[in-house]
Amino acid sequence: MKISLLSIILFFFISFSFGQGYSIIDNKAIKMHQEGDELVQKRMYDEAIEKYRASIEREAGFLESYIKWGRILLTKGKPQEAIKVAERGEARAKQAKNQIKGEFKWLKVHCYLAMGMFEESLLEYNDANPLLEPSFKQRIDYRETESQMKFISLQLEKALSIEKEKLDEPLNGFSLQYFPVLTADSKKIIFVKRDGLKNFEHEDLFTSNFSEEDQLWSQPASISSVINTNYNEGTCTISADGKILIFSSCETPDSFGDCDLYIAYKLNDEWQRPSNMGKAVNSRFWDSQPSLSADGRILFFSSNRRGGFGGRDLWYSLRMPNGGWSEAKNLGSLVNTPKDEVSPFIYFNNEILFFASDGHRGFGGQDIFVSRVENGVFTNPENLGYPINDHLDQFSLFITAQRDYAYYTENTFNETMEERSYLYKFRFPEEISLGENLIVTQGKVFNSKTGDPVDARLSLVSLSNDSTLYEFRSDGKTGEFMMLYPDKSFSGLYVEKEGYLPKIYNVDRDNLKNQKDLMVSLIPIGSGEEFVFENIFFDLDKDDLKQESASSLKRLYNFLMENPKVAITIIGHTDNQGNPMYNESLSLRRAESVKKFLMEKGIPEIRVATDGKGDREPIQPNDTPENKALNRRVTISIK
Repeated sequence: MKISLLSIILFFFISFSFGQGYSIIDNKAIKMHQEGDELVQKRMYDEAIEKYRASIEREAGFLESYIKWGRILLTKGKPQEAIKVAERGEARAKQAKNQIKGEFKWLKVHCYLAMGMFEESLLEYNDANPLLEPSFKQRIDYRETESQMKFISLQLEKALSIEKEKLDEPLNGFSLQYFPVLTADSKKIIFVKRDGLKNFEHEDLFTSNFSEEDQLWSQPASISSVINTNYNEGTCTISADGKILIFSSCETPDSFGDCDLYIAYKLNDEWQRPSNMGKAVNSRFWDSQPSLSADGRILFFSSNRRGGFGGRDLWYSLRMPNGGWSEAKNLGSLVNTPKDEVSPFIYFNNEILFFASDGHRGFGGQDIFVSRVENGVFTNPENLGYPINDHLDQFSLFITAQRDYAYYTENTFNETMEERSYLYKFRFPEEISLGENLIVTQGKVFNSKTGDPVDARLSLVSLSNDSTLYEFRSDGKTGEFMMLYPDKSFSGLYVEKEGYLPKIYNVDRDNLKNQKDLMVSLIPIGSGEEFVFENIFFDLDKDDLKQESASSLKRLYNFLMENPKVAITIIGHTDNQGNPMYNESLSLRRAESVKKFLMEKGIPEIRVATDGKGDREPIQPNDTPENKALNRRVTISIK
C-alpha cells in the first residue's frame, strides 16, 4: 500500500526534525513528548499518540508534538486525521520559526499525497520550500519527495481523460477478485476469486461470459474442476485462441517452490489436466503472475528467485519446437529494479509490455508502466500517467484485443488493511499507442484426401527479413485455429505438418486478413502431388531470386531435409504478356534459380528437376492484373 511506503520515508526523520530545542519551556510537557519519542522507537504508536496528546493538553503551543502526532496518524493510514492535527498545530505556529512552519506544510504534503490529492500536495510543497532550512533539504527523504513532486507536476500537465468503471453485477460479488484476463474476442473473463483476507482463505479461477444480446456478464463459475483443486490456483493467462491456460498454484505436492506455474490445454472444449511447467521455468522460490503472448510462444512472469535485480523481477521463457520451455531468463536491468516488478501483460502484438512497479519513478507505491520492443530489445519503461496511476496501488492491467477497454484490479483499504478488491475497466486512451491494428484470421486445417482435421503449425513470417512474427497451432481434434496478429504489410503464412506438402500464402495477395472461415487443405506427400511455391520473388524480366524469397526457400530446403526420399520438380510459370517462347525460357531460368539455391545448400541434384511452362498453364484467366499475378508463379511437383 502506498501510505505505508510514504511512512517509511517520514519515519526516517521523526527523531531528527528539530535539533535540540523545543517551541516551549514546560519541562513536564517536554518529558511527555520525549516519552512519546521512546514509544515510537518501540513502535508503540497508539501509546505514543497519547503522550503527544497529553503534552499538548498541558501546553497547547507545543508545535513539535502536533507534528509527530500527525506523522504517526499518517503512518497508521489516517491522512485525513493527520491533516486535522497538522492544521490545529499550524494555527498556533503563526509566530514560530520558518522551519517549523515548513514542517507543518511538509506533513500536509505527504497527507495529500496519501489521499491522491496531488494538486493540493503541490501547493503545500511550493509553500513549504522557502521555509525549510538548507540542512533539511540535504536529507535523502527531502530529495526523494522533491523528485516525486516534479514528476507529479509534469504528469498533471498532460493528464489523460479516462473514467474508471467498476464492473457490474454479478461480477464483483466476492470479497476479493483480482487479476482479470479476457479471451481475444472479449467474451470471456477469467479472474482469481478469494473469499477472505486471511492466509488460509482459498483461491480459485472463475470465469464469466458476456452476452452481446443482454449486454451482461453471466454468473461467475469455476473454470473447471480439473483446474481448481484443494490447493490455491491463482493468477492466470490464456492464449489468444483460448486453447492454452497457464496459471500459478501454491504449495502443491509436485511444486518446486512456494508457488509454481502450471499449464493446461483445451481439447474438444474441455480443459485437460494441468502439469507443472518444470524446472526450466519454475524455481525453489515464488513464481507467479504469468502473461502468455498471443501466439503462445513467449511466457512472461514475476519471480523473486536468485539472479535478479531486487525483490521481484520479470522473467521470460520461450516455447521450444518440441513443446517444452526454455530456461527462464531475466528481462534485464532496463525493466527490473532493486524493488518489485510484478503483473506483466504482453499485448497481443508481442511488442508492448505492461507491468506494475514501485522501483521506477511514479506517484508512489506500485504504478503501471509500459516498455516497447525496439530492435528486439525492451526500451526504458514509461509511466502510464494520471489518472491511470494514482495514490492507490495499480496492477494487473489487461487491454482487450479490440483496444476499447483496459481491465484492472483496485483495492479498498480500512486504515492500512486491505478490505476489498474489485474488477474495474476504463476506455483505453488513444494517446497511448498500441501499434498497428490487429488482424484476426480463423479457419480449419484438414487432410485434403480424408477431410480429417490436422494438427498443423501456422507461422506468420515477415518476408522482408525472414523473421517469424507469430506461431499458432490448429486443434488436432477439430482442425480449428484462430490467429491474432498486427496488420503488418508484406508477410507470408506457412502451414506445415510432417507428412504433408506445405501450404504457403501471401497474406495481402491472398486476402487473409479478418477471414473467419479460411479452409486450409493440406495434401499428403505422394507422387504427382503439387503445391504453389508462394512468396518467391523476382525483379521484372529477371531470374535472380530477391532477398524476400528467403522464407519460402528455407522452408523448401527444410521440407526436403525432413523427407530425404522425396524428389521434386520445380516448375516456373508466367502470365501471357510478351513472347510465348521468351516466357517459357524465363520461367525455366527462374526454376533453375530455385534449384541452384537448393544445391548450394547441399541437396543432391538427382532429387531436383526443373521445367518451364511459360504461359501455357494459367490457373486464372489473364484478364486482370490480379489474375496475371496469380499466374506468375513457381510450383513444386512430387516425382
